[in-house]
Amino acid sequence: MTSTLSLRIAVAFAGLMGACGVALAAAATHQADATRLGIASSMLLFHACAVVGTVLLVHQGLARRQLGLTAAYGFILAAILFGGDLVLLHYTGHGLFRMAAPTGGTLFIASWLMLAVAALWPPRATNA
Repeated sequence: MTSTLSLRIAVAFAGLMGACGVALAAAATHQADATRLGIASSMLLFHACAVVGTVLLVHQGLARRQLGLTAAYGFILAAILFGGDLVLLHYTGHGLFRMAAPTGGTLFIASWLMLAVAALWPPRATNA
């Protein structure tokens, strides 16, 4: 059970990301000048799917576990930084902190690269 707990938590975050992404898409549709909300929605929805896919790759042994989990949680943290910054900027006029969205964007890129490495670097052999 504990070996899958980190996978389950990542999927729970993906579910929250997906729900927030849909809510932001609805808000962007009904509010004037809500470009930032639309962008945040897209990034949340897209990367929620990336988290689920990454977890499945790790679970199936197609991606090295530690690197794959780091990529999945990187997607989650990046979504919080990037999406949170854009949403706060839209509603309050200021972001999370200086460079939060670019930091999140850079973390998205790094997480995608880490996922690529996790898939190409063979998992450790287990003694069966």
